[in-house]
Amino acid sequence: MLPVLPVFAQSFDVGAFGASAVVSAFAFARLVGAPLVGPMINRFGERAVLSVGMFLVAGSTAISALSSSYLEFISWRAAGGIGSAMFTVSAMTLVLNSVEPHQRGRASGLYMGGFLVGGMAGPGVGGLLAQVSLTAPFFFYSAALVAAGVIGILVLRSSPTQEVTAAGAPGPKVQPTRGQRRAADTDDEGTPFSSVLRDIRYQAALLAGLGQGWNSFGVRSALIPLLVVEVLDRDPSWSGVAFTVSAVVQTLMLAPAGRFVDSVGRRPALIGAGLVCAVGMVGVAFASNVWILTIALSVYGIGAAFQGTAPAASVGDAAGGRSGTPVAVFSMVT
Repeated sequence: MLPVLPVFAQSFDVGAFGASAVVSAFAFARLVGAPLVGPMINRFGERAVLSVGMFLVAGSTAISALSSSYLEFISWRAAGGIGSAMFTVSAMTLVLNSVEPHQRGRASGLYMGGFLVGGMAGPGVGGLLAQVSLTAPFFFYSAALVAAGVIGILVLRSSPTQEVTAAGAPGPKVQPTRGQRRAADTDDEGTPFSSVLRDIRYQAALLAGLGQGWNSFGVRSALIPLLVVEVLDRDPSWSGVAFTVSAVVQTLMLAPAGRFVDSVGRRPALIGAGLVCAVGMVGVAFASNVWILTIALSVYGIGAAFQGTAPAASVGDAAGGRSGTPVAVFSMVT
């Protein structure tokens, strides 16, 4: 979707600000809708909320491709943002509920990494489909979401509410790291959200998520396709190529990132990832051709692998992986 969203918006005779607002409307709807998802998960379960959210995004995306005005287009994009909040929060809650504390880094890495890789690799497909028409990526994305929603209904099961402790983990006994012991300590009882909010680990995760969301949904998603077309004077498909190469680099870093977060710790991963992502984004600002842009995005992808792992694992450590509300609030800033 990324290569065509700003370009499609400009077909309604809006400028760069109006094109960027389409991406911001989706993110703002996620922000507004996220607090409602926690109670929905508690009432209906992760599976139902996840599937309905996917169907909502699928429907709104297909309808937005048929929009006859800019206001109609941005309104349907906002509706999709609410559905996105539903399925991302419920999926993350299910992941954190399903693993032991000492596995959260790797589990969060697989989920968040897969989510980020999909967000980066998808533009490669979108760029190719854009050669057919600007609306083709919309319908392809809708069909993929419908398929994913059906799979969610048929295969997934909502997680039971149960205690998850490191001591109860099967397998050979190993000496836990300090981070693993702290994670296990938070899982003995359900942690009130007020206590989670005061936890420095949760605060660090929120701050890291805010920076990542600002770059991914703001600068990267909204401006790079315009940079490719208007500044570098290249076809929109080239932004898809750059995103795809970056996604490949990020994919290669997912497994090392998960192991690093679980063995070395969340804090070193957060600090290092922030620095690497910053270097990558500075490189984007000074890119004089599409190849330098691709290299800069690849550097960003290395940091994104860690940035998608450590904050989510920290949320699970602070909340015990037991409540949808901390995950929902975390989703608001990512």
